[in-house]
Amino acid sequence: MILHHRNGLAYFEYSSLKKFPEIRHAVFTRHSGHSPKPFDSLNSSFSVGDDAQCVRKNRDAIRKCLKAEELVFTRQVHGADVQVIESSRRRGGDGTGPGPPVEGDALVTRLKQTFLVIQVADCQAIFLYDPHRRVVANIHAGWRSSIRNIVGRTIDVMRERFAVDPRDLTAAIGPSLGPCCAEFIHYRQEIPPSYWGYRLAENRFDFWSISRDQLQAAGVPEENVVTSDLCTRCHPQYFYSYRGEKTTGRFAAVIGMV
Repeated sequence: MILHHRNGLAYFEYSSLKKFPEIRHAVFTRHSGHSPKPFDSLNSSFSVGDDAQCVRKNRDAIRKCLKAEELVFTRQVHGADVQVIESSRRRGGDGTGPGPPVEGDALVTRLKQTFLVIQVADCQAIFLYDPHRRVVANIHAGWRSSIRNIVGRTIDVMRERFAVDPRDLTAAIGPSLGPCCAEFIHYRQEIPPSYWGYRLAENRFDFWSISRDQLQAAGVPEENVVTSDLCTRCHPQYFYSYRGEKTTGRFAAVIGMV
């Protein structure tokens, strides 16, 4: 990942996605926003207790940084539902426009200037892009969604709705809780036995490997999958971490076509 600065905001990009000029993407850091502690400072979420006006300002700063006409947010519920965005919602960059909110943990679109946003503070945001069919996706893969294989479900939707060939996909797994810190004391009750092979020392799990394997099982070539290898709890200078901070903000991972 490469750290960039634009319009006063700091964000990371993947070199594997940067080579496609028809898309823009960014994993924003927690800095240079308007929110006070403990949400300091580029918090993108309305649901963590931050002042709504600060969140609106932060979301608008993100939109302007990406030169995006529209940001699409979803009410993330740690499930496995995939939402296809087929028409502009024109939410003004703050996700509070008219109409019912989008709910689900993965977003897919082929619309230009419709940028898909996932908000995270330990969960994985996984970008997908098919340069042939011109389809993007953004996945919120917390552990509950991961064990339900939201990755595979998203690729199934992309294939069924837009004839995407998984072999054409480029995938990027974002900063998230790494195997160093992903501790599950009650894993025997929470995580199915089929995933226990990803258990490392004591009660720690490697969810990065789970996502890589799910992507490859869905048909994405191994060489098309990259991982940031940045643990959110180990890098509080860049990212929010629920495990590390409890009451905190959510950083934005965004992808869209121009």
